[in-house]
Amino acid sequence: MATRKNQPQSYANPYLAGLLLGATLFFSFIILGAGLGASSAWARFSAWLEGLAAPQRVAASEYFGAWGADVLSYYLVFMVLGVFAGGLFSALTAGRVRLIVERGLKTGIALRSVLAVFGGVFVGYAARLARGCPSGQGLTGSALLSAGSLLFLIFAFVGGYAAALLVRRQWHD
Repeated sequence: MATRKNQPQSYANPYLAGLLLGATLFFSFIILGAGLGASSAWARFSAWLEGLAAPQRVAASEYFGAWGADVLSYYLVFMVLGVFAGGLFSALTAGRVRLIVERGLKTGIALRSVLAVFGGVFVGYAARLARGCPSGQGLTGSALLSAGSLLFLIFAFVGGYAAALLVRRQWHD
């Protein structure tokens, strides 16, 4: 619930949130025998949408067809839906629901929206090419001490800081 002055509640303790995320990953390995990630869910949502318009094409697809007729019956689909529902519930109870486009002072809403969609599609496509998403690489791969995943994390942070240097003028004077 929002506070008396209609101010949103403070965010969760990041250390507690990290411990809970680690416990979730641990129990994912114990119960499901697999880790966490999100790109598989989005690929399955795409297959389901395409299946509404062209079911024969999806069934004949070498990539989508292997998933069978019920492409949404997969644990990561339910995880992504749960993350969305949990985030919405958390935002509603903390009084943090607002419709805004986060952007810098020098960036218009249209440009920010186009860049966000382009970036999201690009990263999603790259994640499928790499056979795993950044969250799967970062969480599951590093939990398994995968050398490739640990290198990915290092270069993801290096790339993020480098990109921030290039676009910081969009966000500040």
